[in-house]
Amino acid sequence: MSQSEARPPLLADADGVYRVHIIGNSGSGKSTLGKELSSLLGLPHIPLDPLFWKPGWTRSTNEEFCQRIREALDSSPGGWIVDGNYTSMGAGFVTGEANNVIWMDPPLLLYFPRVMWRTFLRLLRLREPCSPGCAERPAEVFFSKESILWWCLTNHFRFKRKTQGWMADPSFARKTVHLAGWGSEYRRWWSSVVSMVKGHAKST
Repeated sequence: MSQSEARPPLLADADGVYRVHIIGNSGSGKSTLGKELSSLLGLPHIPLDPLFWKPGWTRSTNEEFCQRIREALDSSPGGWIVDGNYTSMGAGFVTGEANNVIWMDPPLLLYFPRVMWRTFLRLLRLREPCSPGCAERPAEVFFSKESILWWCLTNHFRFKRKTQGWMADPSFARKTVHLAGWGSEYRRWWSSVVSMVKGHAKST
């Protein structure tokens, strides 16, 4: 949905509940936004990576994964902030249940250096891994097609095309905020979210 259209920056249901699903390529800023929205709205932040990856980079089965997601959502009836994609693993129902989808879509040139820096810090154990027990290892980072760096590069345009296809569905488009560009669009949207929340706080 175009940011020029008159609509609140976040949509709530009839009970005032926000259910937010943040999507985007690896490194696009999903987790950072998830934590910030969680703090601002006072809602639980549910990253999908720890629900999917077991220690030692062992994949959960789709059934296990979806059950964990279901339990996390059901335990948060007052709203939630989910970040992550995993539609091919069965997690598409998160988007269906969300009343807001935030599509993080910065240029690859902007966020790929951040992915490299994050990966470097994880290699040095200076930053927590994406899931407990899933430490980054040089062999996988630099010499494997499973590398997060390789995935980020090869998935950027593929994810963009896929999500553009979803935007053709009015039910998806009307609840989606597409944050592209080099940061100004994101900052304007975030400022409007903060203003909205402060306005609600003053009226209660």
